[in-house]
Amino acid sequence: MKNALFLGTVSGIKIFIHWTFLILIGWLVFSNLSRGLGGTEIVWSVLFVLTIFGCVTLHELGHALAAKRFNIKTRDITLLPIGGVAQLESIPEKPQEELIVALAGPAVNVVIFALLLLVLPRQAESLLELQQIGPSNFLYALMLVNMWLALFNMIPAFPMDGGRVFRALLAFRMDRAKATRIAAGLGQFLAIGFVFLGFFYNPFLVIIGLFIFLGAQSEAQHTETQSLMRGFTVRDALLVEIPDIAADATIQDATDKLLQGQNKHFLVKNDGHPVGTLGRDEIIRALGNLGKQALVRDAMRGDLTYLPPSTPLEEAWKTMQLQNQSFVLVGSPQQIVGALDSDNIAEFLMIRAKLR
Repeated sequence: MKNALFLGTVSGIKIFIHWTFLILIGWLVFSNLSRGLGGTEIVWSVLFVLTIFGCVTLHELGHALAAKRFNIKTRDITLLPIGGVAQLESIPEKPQEELIVALAGPAVNVVIFALLLLVLPRQAESLLELQQIGPSNFLYALMLVNMWLALFNMIPAFPMDGGRVFRALLAFRMDRAKATRIAAGLGQFLAIGFVFLGFFYNPFLVIIGLFIFLGAQSEAQHTETQSLMRGFTVRDALLVEIPDIAADATIQDATDKLLQGQNKHFLVKNDGHPVGTLGRDEIIRALGNLGKQALVRDAMRGDLTYLPPSTPLEEAWKTMQLQNQSFVLVGSPQQIVGALDSDNIAEFLMIRAKLR
């Protein structure tokens, strides 16, 4: 993964930490220095943040391992300054499965909180008044943080776990698309509330509100797209006429084809046989890096993907996303019957939305 450091693998799931995490550590050190704290206090503060993100990792692993139970793979887990992200290949569509996967993350934080509550002796001072982390209150503060993580993640708004729990509960009584619209609407209503409160109390609430609002909007659009595709196959959105270009043509030739027509993707052939694909992005990148006299074969993508015409359109869409492909062939290497590209899918969805 770009811009991220590989930490290791757990149960086949790769774990990364994004480089922006260093900004958080740097800010933490600077903040402590500005308060006049010494090296020991700073070390404890940094150690505390790292431990919190260890709990966040366990939270995301809870989601991943629960999803694995339903044969859903997790591509990786990435730790960001704002939390962790588990990249599931898909979200369970059965309400009971989504409910289990969504609850698995907060359940991990509840278990950590409960274990610490059981083993730690009672502390006289209020845990809510903890100011500086040190060896005497490290575990108490960690216990509180896990309680907060569980509660925060259960806010019924996307992209938090609570939004998915709410959607799953609604989906027991109605179709998934309608449940998503209701859950997304509630999430955006709560997001506006966070933004409003943030202007008067804490600017950080504004960031949280925007994060929730955009996350709810994205989830609603994603589910609507899935709904529009359901019941259709690749054959329904097939691009029959496939524009092609020779592997030994120049990038200038490809640029001319791009500008003179509506096509944004081309099948690259060598002696009449498919050897790769060339899209608008590859052409523009090649113009800047290789020059207009470079050959198409030096800029094309050589990983051809073939899909049967009977493939469900939703499944084809997911395959293209997972493989980062915007242009795939339909048929087989021996008999190509058409192609499928991202622009054609977008047009198909717009037509379906209007017809609906």
